[in-house]
Amino acid sequence: MTSQAIDGACAFAWRNYLLLHSGISENDSTRSALYRYVANLSDTGDYDFDLLQIAAVAYLKQLDELHDDRSARLAADQTLAECLESRSAKAGT
Repeated sequence: MTSQAIDGACAFAWRNYLLLHSGISENDSTRSALYRYVANLSDTGDYDFDLLQIAAVAYLKQLDELHDDRSARLAADQTLAECLESRSAKAGT
């Protein structure tokens, strides 16, 4: 996966996150955490841009709800697994 795909997925998720959280700085530590999460995903699997975007948005959503990086990663990974399963089921029909 290229760094351009990682950057694009993070930028998409971050722009949407800022729309919901107007008081957050552009350089908030959450943005760094998001980038680390998405970069780690791209290192461990062959995910396309769409899946990286889904995972990035899910991660930020879960981080807001759970207030814990590890739990947010696990929850976003579960969302990603569900998307992959859905794609596999559609491809099999």
